[in-house]
Amino acid sequence: MNRTVFQVVAVLALAILGCATAHAEPGQAFQYREAKYGPAELMRINGLPVLVVQGTPTEIGEQAAALVVDGTRLLLAYPRNLMRSAGLADRWPALLTAGRQLLPQFPRDHLAELDAFAKKAQIDRDLLIGVNTMVDAYRGGFGCSSLLVSPERSKTGGPLFGRNLDFYTQGTLHQYSLVIVCRPRGKRAFASVGFPGMFGCLSGMNDAGLALAVHEVFIAGDGASLFNPQGTPYTLVFRRVLEECATVEEAERLVRSTGRTTLFNLALCDRRGGVVLEATPRTVAVRRGEDGILACTNHFRSPELGTVFRYSWRHQALMASRRIPQLDLADVARKLHEVNQGRLTLQTMVFEPAALRLHLAIGACPSSALPLKALDLKPLFEGRKP
Repeated sequence: MNRTVFQVVAVLALAILGCATAHAEPGQAFQYREAKYGPAELMRINGLPVLVVQGTPTEIGEQAAALVVDGTRLLLAYPRNLMRSAGLADRWPALLTAGRQLLPQFPRDHLAELDAFAKKAQIDRDLLIGVNTMVDAYRGGFGCSSLLVSPERSKTGGPLFGRNLDFYTQGTLHQYSLVIVCRPRGKRAFASVGFPGMFGCLSGMNDAGLALAVHEVFIAGDGASLFNPQGTPYTLVFRRVLEECATVEEAERLVRSTGRTTLFNLALCDRRGGVVLEATPRTVAVRRGEDGILACTNHFRSPELGTVFRYSWRHQALMASRRIPQLDLADVARKLHEVNQGRLTLQTMVFEPAALRLHLAIGACPSSALPLKALDLKPLFEGRKP
């Protein structure tokens, strides 16, 4: 493991673990201002902030910049503050350098969108690149949990896909959660649960009902490096999955065909059910559910990539769902709350791929303690309001 990367992992992990046992954070989410810009709109639907953009990469970048520039400028201070709080302020230039190393592998459309955003918002391009590649070059999340329920084990008749996004918030990150509905010209429409100024996807679902969520991993059985500068930023790979794929199988083929920057678990679910792709720069392994239940945390568990460091109390708690004959939305939400990590848990969501519906809780930590709010994505994908 690269020494710089190891130091970042170790120090951030200590900072994160030190905060994980704290009480839940109170407070209101950052208030996005409803507005329109050409065909794009920033609105609140069922209390959730939703940004809808469409068109060419340049048009999408300009629309997003016009509507969320205030949130983006405030949020751009977060990565440097995180490094400073972990005693790694001197590593900030190295983070930006690592991000620039990945620039040649950016998908062309995504880079054009980033450039248009930077120009319209008058934000430093290198800073945007660094923020969007931080998760590739420096591991610091130490969380995230997913529970996938097959159609035959779901009371809805379709699969259920629940997910907690866990990350050290610095008391601010959770305030900027945003649903971004994107209708790129010539590609699939998709919804990403992310943040302003973020061009890739951590969690999302497209108009075919293909949903995904990423989980960081820190050790692999194949000895792969923790950072591959020849890879494509993984959030951009996942955006390509949502833009180009309709099924779990298509998503697997795309991930295998793309250079990978680091170690991750990618939970995938379409209208028929889900899998977990365990991936490193060297290997992609597929893990399937047991009795219609599949859990994912931050450890490799496949024969190809698993190590002795695979124990996870969160994984055990989620797999205990097998004792429930059939699960509904409330059951999945309850299991996600069981595995919350206090101030680390900043987004909780459940996807219904067959219904093209998202249930989302954001605004305070742990988000799993908040009520899930429903968002019907089908009309938004079609250019209509729910």
